[in-house]
Amino acid sequence: MTEFKKIDEFVQKHNILPRDCLYHTWRALKDSSGKETGKLRVLAWKDNIARSEYICPECTKYGYQETPWKRPFSVKCQCGFRITVPKMKAEFKKEQKAKK
Repeated sequence: MTEFKKIDEFVQKHNILPRDCLYHTWRALKDSSGKETGKLRVLAWKDNIARSEYICPECTKYGYQETPWKRPFSVKCQCGFRITVPKMKAEFKKEQKAKK
């Protein structure tokens, strides 16, 4: 997606390396029917502010938010849909259980 520019610009402006990040992820998001229709990128830098860019899976609109970094992390879209970021291990287990 070409709209995901704000975090890229922030990384280049501050010359951020992976070791400088508390957390960084880029994930595909599923809507309520289970289709991957959205994306989310989260960067938590050493200032404890999580910068998140997303395309909401429900309304497909682009959004950007800066919120304090904490686990579990979630972002609320303007349409009211809550986007959560589960730990990768928990997400993997959930997918494996659904396959059975």
